[in-house]
Amino acid sequence: MTESPRSQFLSLHLIETLAAVLPVRDENGQPKTLVFGGVERHMITSQARRRAERVHARNRANAGRGALKGRSMGVRTREWALLTGRALESAHGWDADTALTTARAVLEASGLKFGDPNKKTVAHLTRVLIFAPSDAGARIAQHIVDQAAEVEEWRGAYLEAQAQAEAAKKTRRGAKKKAAAPPEADDVTVEAAAEASLPPLPKATRDAVLLALAPRDAVDIALYGRFLAEIPDSPNVDGAVQTGHAFTVHESEQIEDFYAAADDAKLDRKRNALDFLDAADDAGAGMTGYQSLISGTFYRHAVLDRTQLRTNLRVAGMEEAEAEQAASEAEKEFVNSFVEAFPEAKKNSTASTGSLPALVLAFEGERPYNYASAFQKAVDEGPSSAGGEGPAGPAAVRRLLRHHTFVSRRRGDLRSARVLTYDPEIDLLLGELGLPESLSVVERAEDLTP
Repeated sequence: MTESPRSQFLSLHLIETLAAVLPVRDENGQPKTLVFGGVERHMITSQARRRAERVHARNRANAGRGALKGRSMGVRTREWALLTGRALESAHGWDADTALTTARAVLEASGLKFGDPNKKTVAHLTRVLIFAPSDAGARIAQHIVDQAAEVEEWRGAYLEAQAQAEAAKKTRRGAKKKAAAPPEADDVTVEAAAEASLPPLPKATRDAVLLALAPRDAVDIALYGRFLAEIPDSPNVDGAVQTGHAFTVHESEQIEDFYAAADDAKLDRKRNALDFLDAADDAGAGMTGYQSLISGTFYRHAVLDRTQLRTNLRVAGMEEAEAEQAASEAEKEFVNSFVEAFPEAKKNSTASTGSLPALVLAFEGERPYNYASAFQKAVDEGPSSAGGEGPAGPAAVRRLLRHHTFVSRRRGDLRSARVLTYDPEIDLLLGELGLPESLSVVERAEDLTP
C-alpha cells in the first residue's frame, strides 16, 4: 500500500493546567498578561516556549537520546570569542591572553561588534546573541592554528592600527572639549575612518569564520531560524517553526505569595538559648518578601512547516536523502519537545517542569490552523446549573475538539488528526464525546506524527 503524501504543515494544539507557578515574568517580576475576549488572561510568551523546546531537544541530542541523537545542534550566545579563545588554549596550547585577543580580533574584523573594550565584563562579548553550530569556536580556532603565521602577522598590524585609531579619537575629543564643541559632532565620521584604516582580515580566514558561523547541519537552526544582521554575507535562516503565545482559556487570577525565609544560625541559637532574653533577641524571620504566582488552564499552539525545514537543510548543504532523513527526525523531536519541554523559571520552588498536558491535538493541513478563537469567550468555571462550564480543563478540551470537528468538515485539507492525553479524567471524557473516525487517540507523543 502506497503511503499518501504528507501535507506541508503540521499543526499542534495543547491544553495544560498549571497551579501556583511563574514560568515567565515581566521587567517588574509580574506575570505577563494579554487582553483577549474582553478579559485579561495570563500569558506564557512564545519566546519562552521556543527556548524551552529548543534547549530540550539540544540537550537530548547531545546526551545521545531522542530522534536527533548524534546530530549537530546550535548554541545561541555572545561568547564566541571566549569559546574560540578557550579552544586555542585547551586544544592547541596557546597562552590564554594571546588566544583571547586573537579570537576577538578575528571575529571583530569579520564584522561582529563587541562591547566596550574598557569594560571587563563585556569587552569580549558580541553585542548581539549569535546562533551558530556548537562547534563554531573549535573550527575557527583550528583555522587560526593552521594559518598561525599569517594570522599572527595580521593580528599585530590590526591591534597596532586599532590602538593608533583609539589614541587619535581621544585626542580629537579632548581638542573638541577644550573648544566647547559637542563631543559627538563628528564621532560617526571619525569611527568610520578609524575602521577603514584597519588592515582587512585575510580572505581565507574571513571565509573560514563565515563557514564556521554558517548554519551548516545544525538541525535546530533549520527548525527555529536565525537572523544575523551584522555580517551581511552570513546566511540568515527563515525558521520552519511558528509558535503562538500560550494564554489561559479563562480570566486571569494571581496571588501575591508572602514568604518568610528562616535564618538557620539564628534558629540554632534560639533553640539552644540559656534564658528567655537570648531567645527574644533571635525572634523573627531571617528574610520576608512577596512573589507573584499564577494558576490556570492554558491553550498553546505551534506549527511545523515541513517544506521550509527541508529547504533550510538543503540550503545548508545536505543532500536530498540526508535532508529528508534529518527532517523526519527533527519533526519527531519537535513534537516531543512541544509536549515535554517547559520554561524553567522558578522550577525548583514550583516544580513547574513536571507538568504534563491534559490534551494534545495534532493534524496535517495545507496551511497553518490556529484555534485561539475557540477560547475568545472566556471559560466560566461555575456550575452548569448557573450557566457555567465547570472546571476549565475538561471545558477547554470540549471546546477544542468541537472547534476542530467543525472546521475539519469545512476544510478538505485537514487529515491525520490525532489526540494524546496524560489525564485519566480527560481519557474518560474522550470516550464520552464520541470522536469522529477521522480523529484517533494515541498513547505516546511519538505517535502524534504519521
